Amino acid sequence: MNRRSFIKNSSVVSLSASTLTVAACSSPKQASTEKDSAAFTDDFELNEVTIGDLQKKMQSGQYTAAAITQLYLDRIKVIDKQGPSLNSVIELNPDALSIANAMDQERKAGKLRGPLHGIPILIKDNIDTGDQMMTTAGALALDGHKAAKDAFVAKKLRDAGAIILGKTNLSEWANFRSTRSSSGWSSRGGQTRNPFVLDRSPCGSSSGSGSAVSANLCAVAVGTETDGSVIAPASFCGVVGIKPTVGLVSRSGIIPISKTQDTAGPMTRTVTDAAILLGAMTGIDPADAVTTESQGKALTDYTQFLRADGLSGKRIGVEKSFLKGHEGVVGLFRQAIDVLKKQGAVIVEVELLNQFSSIGGAEFTVLQYEFKDGVNQYLASANAGVKSLAEVIAYNRKNEAKAMPFFKQETLESSEAKGGLSSKEYTDALAKTRTSRQLIDKLMASAKLDAICGTSIGFAGCIDLINGDYDTGFYFCPPAAMAGYPHITVPMGTVHGLPVGLSFIASAYQEGPLLSIGYAYEQASKKRIRPPFTKSLIPG
Repeated sequence: MNRRSFIKNSSVVSLSASTLTVAACSSPKQASTEKDSAAFTDDFELNEVTIGDLQKKMQSGQYTAAAITQLYLDRIKVIDKQGPSLNSVIELNPDALSIANAMDQERKAGKLRGPLHGIPILIKDNIDTGDQMMTTAGALALDGHKAAKDAFVAKKLRDAGAIILGKTNLSEWANFRSTRSSSGWSSRGGQTRNPFVLDRSPCGSSSGSGSAVSANLCAVAVGTETDGSVIAPASFCGVVGIKPTVGLVSRSGIIPISKTQDTAGPMTRTVTDAAILLGAMTGIDPADAVTTESQGKALTDYTQFLRADGLSGKRIGVEKSFLKGHEGVVGLFRQAIDVLKKQGAVIVEVELLNQFSSIGGAEFTVLQYEFKDGVNQYLASANAGVKSLAEVIAYNRKNEAKAMPFFKQETLESSEAKGGLSSKEYTDALAKTRTSRQLIDKLMASAKLDAICGTSIGFAGCIDLINGDYDTGFYFCPPAAMAGYPHITVPMGTVHGLPVGLSFIASAYQEGPLLSIGYAYEQASKKRIRPPFTKSLIPG
């Protein structure tokens, strides 16, 4: 179940059959690119390269950071803007090549900042950058907004030597605008497409980051999550995603939804690259008080946990409800469980999701209150044409034809109708969602578990701008999201060519052990494949 469906329906049951009806996947607008994508031959010389591969190429002199950056810029032109036309990149950084040249000069001078030195990355368009690029959350209401300075996490990445290649498209306002939005669509950026099957959803809200890194438009990417917005698009697009513990990565300078659930996280093609990227993103930020909780718990190098025998002797709780449902997804899950067993894990069937069936409504209430409060604070100090959520709503109404051509803004409006964070409705709802921590901790303690495992989300549905997203089931994100606990997804295989991810969650600041488990599964299963840019599953 997608995040929006979960919080709207306050349960983990499937949506009614009527919501699953779509006329067809392919649309007339997409048809103009189908000929190009069908004839496209993917012989990109940097396909599937890792951070380590790129460092070796730069160290040997085979490539410079500038040359690698140019290759990715050319790739974006060929793949994202032409050919398959993924539409995953909303804006390119005009300074990218000059930054790459600076990193090359540092390398020549013997200065290496770390494993991300000279590595081109893409970041989501709700993360501030103090440069020539805009930060808009995909909203036309924020078109032209340029941040005065980098978000804390953007600065951390620059300090590590990363080259911010550009920004990725997203579900507008991080999928918190409408109850029937299309994931990956924004009024500024349009519709992002899934690189595996082009008329299928990339999921949201970190749609562009997932699609871009899967299609090899960058080395690694950064997304953000409130409930599923890193994990779900990573799963749909066949990549690795990490939603860290809330507090491990600063949120200052990121357009918010929720101060209790938001976090940025890595989206990569391998667990190793995810570990490297995560280490560069951590740090205590005075502007984000929750990061002080990571003192003594955060690391700058998570690669130490990458062990091929990381599953040996581990007790893994398997979400029992995912053993029923679509035969293709259940089949992949059962195969994954067999891999876990063969790698020495002890499997314990558990039932976690049914304990969350009554919390979804409370979560939505919390998010509405915190969204209004957080967006108002962000816009009040931003150099944007709108200064409050109310002004955003008014802008959209005034510019409805461009800002809301397919679906409206009822979630923005219901959030605006909420009061302040001292409201009893808010504090009661927050207390209810906070029980998620006890539910996870109690289950893990009673069964002596090292992690709880489930299908991340089902396979990608058709893009439908009129009716919006529809449920494909198997959604495992809410428990860790509401608890603020870490969550990792790793490719588990495909159903009819559509990727499905395998998830592992654990208690706070257990990123290291989860990376160990995820890495061991990845190395034993090897389920990541390059996307084929298939135009449609519909014959003809």
